[in-house]
Amino acid sequence: MIRIKLPFHLQTLAEVGAEVSIATPSPPTTAEVIRILELNYPTLRGAIIDNTTGKRRAKVRFFACKKDISHQAMTDLLPEDVINGIEPLFIVGAISGG
Repeated sequence: MIRIKLPFHLQTLAEVGAEVSIATPSPPTTAEVIRILELNYPTLRGAIIDNTTGKRRAKVRFFACKKDISHQAMTDLLPEDVINGIEPLFIVGAISGG
């Protein structure tokens, strides 16, 4: 099971708590995790990945094992600790302002 930590606005949209768990039948890549997440929580479709471009939304970041993996290929395998459920995949809304 892949553990996913969601920011408050996505928790509200999906009507879930701070963490959800999903099983991925395919290799656990960021793209596959988001695909399954959107299948399980249809209200998240388009909120993380742009439906038109298929790319991560500009104000969304991914963190795994204390590293920003937002700019890695979405088809790269997630770190072993995330795959094994030891560490969660964090989906974080960008913080901006001044």
